[in-house]
Amino acid sequence: MALIRRFILILVLSPGLAVADEPLAVGIVTAEARADQRIYSLTGEAVAREPLSAAFPTGGRVAAVLVDAGDRVAAGAELARIESVQQEQALRAAEAGLATAGADHRQAAENLDRQDALLERGATTRIARDSAEDALRIAEGVLAQAGADLDRARKALADTVLLAPHDATVTQRMIEAGQVVGAAQPALELALGDGMDAVFDVPEVLLAGALPPPDVTLALLDSPEREFAGHVREVSPLVDPRTGTVTVTVTITDPPDDLDFGEPVRGTVVIEDVAHVALPYTAMSAAGDSPAVWVVDPATMTVALHPVAIERFETGRIVLSGGLDDGVLVVTNGAQLLYPGRKVLAAEAVQ
Repeated sequence: MALIRRFILILVLSPGLAVADEPLAVGIVTAEARADQRIYSLTGEAVAREPLSAAFPTGGRVAAVLVDAGDRVAAGAELARIESVQQEQALRAAEAGLATAGADHRQAAENLDRQDALLERGATTRIARDSAEDALRIAEGVLAQAGADLDRARKALADTVLLAPHDATVTQRMIEAGQVVGAAQPALELALGDGMDAVFDVPEVLLAGALPPPDVTLALLDSPEREFAGHVREVSPLVDPRTGTVTVTVTITDPPDDLDFGEPVRGTVVIEDVAHVALPYTAMSAAGDSPAVWVVDPATMTVALHPVAIERFETGRIVLSGGLDDGVLVVTNGAQLLYPGRKVLAAEAVQ
């Protein structure tokens, strides 16, 4: 009876042993290091390369604003004025003061000349002559002070008129007639010259470990087929703590004629990655606590567990930083059924 049971047990186990000895059909790929291209696109804003906030040096009530956003102005053009009644009155008073000081100076000079002539003839005293000289020196000081007062009055009147410092484009108007403005309060935003930049807020993670490539392809949002070139000019060293982004400034080398300041633009960069071996995520296994993959010996078609180093994880695949050479056969599907020395064959061969 025991012999029969042993015989039945052998019959039951024999098919399993036979299957275990047969090669297992698995997915196999050949490791090959490739340099991938990664394309990133972000939306930014066209801004002035040389922006300037124009303001009155003195405060007052706005009398007139002569320009609006989008206007082109030449150097020295009048942009706005504030009421100048007080400054005009101060100028007239300074002019009168200078005229009076000039007359007093001429009179003092003539008196000194007369005292010198009288002293030579002995018709006056040294004290009278010296007093005339002192009076002239005082008159000279008063005249100089009156001239300085006139210069200040002229400057104060000139400060009531806001002029364009260079050829520029008005990008923003922030004051209106009748409004009271303070000294140095921004009145107009100007873009000096014709240079334009595009500013992008780039997520910090995209810049981790490497700077963006210098060349950027730009396009208008409403005309994506019209592309123009840009070049990275500046990468901010600071990260915005609120958004986690870094400001990247791109110089627009040849701006389109219809590109306006403040208009949204799309910037696209192509990053050439370092050559790495990439495998399907199903190829991942482990050797203890370390990542590994099953590699196939092409001579015997047996597998062995091989440790690898992972660069990063991507959707549907893993990118390795080391551990595999080009041409190595790697199991991708069926790795959970493998053990060292197990014979395999490519699933494509079975089909």
